[in-house]
Amino acid sequence: MFPKIKVRELTKVDLDGGYLIDGFPSMGFSSAIASESMIHTSQFELAGVIDSESFPPISIVKNGKPNFPTRVFVNKDLKVAVFLSYLTIDQPLQRITAKTMLRWAKKHKIGLIVSSIAIKSLSDEGEIIGIGSTSAARTKIKEAGLRVLENGTVPGIPGMLLNEGSISNQDVVVVIFHSEGTDPDFKSSADLCMAMSKLIPGASCDILALQKEAEKAERLIKEAQIESKHLKDTMYQ
Repeated sequence: MFPKIKVRELTKVDLDGGYLIDGFPSMGFSSAIASESMIHTSQFELAGVIDSESFPPISIVKNGKPNFPTRVFVNKDLKVAVFLSYLTIDQPLQRITAKTMLRWAKKHKIGLIVSSIAIKSLSDEGEIIGIGSTSAARTKIKEAGLRVLENGTVPGIPGMLLNEGSISNQDVVVVIFHSEGTDPDFKSSADLCMAMSKLIPGASCDILALQKEAEKAERLIKEAQIESKHLKDTMYQ
């Protein structure tokens, strides 16, 4: 049986021509942290949850309230949705996760999907680069003042979004940013958040609050990873 991932919508949203941010962690936690920072800075509301029988049964408790570890947030005014996850998706589920995201984007007539991936770098200076699934997406990268990557390899969910987007004519931009590989990596999270805000009109990042959110989100993601591993070890003993 192939694993299934379902988006359970809690409210109706109008995202026609809008944006979808992929907030699943890739290398490190910067993608999830930058996405969470944007949610806290702007007026985003919980609009749905993402669940699967293949996901570990974990509740993330924040401010006394239980939460699904993978959720959908929407800013109705900006027409921006975020798939925010505290779970690091295992390789066998990455393909179906990307396809689920693309189906949801098509259903809501999303104009642009923005994903990201880190490159490990010990240098303080790292150029933010973009990759586009279509010629229109590559034009958006240039208009945002970013360089378009000509040659390279993109793994995981971002890579699948690019491949599928290129044949379905869905605009996808993957932002490549540099990370020192430390946790929490405040600088790379801030750089990524600023790059995403250039691609998405009206979106913004509270850099002063980002460090606090980075530490909090990093702790919750690590806890979810540890609990997920314990559950898997117990299941397969």
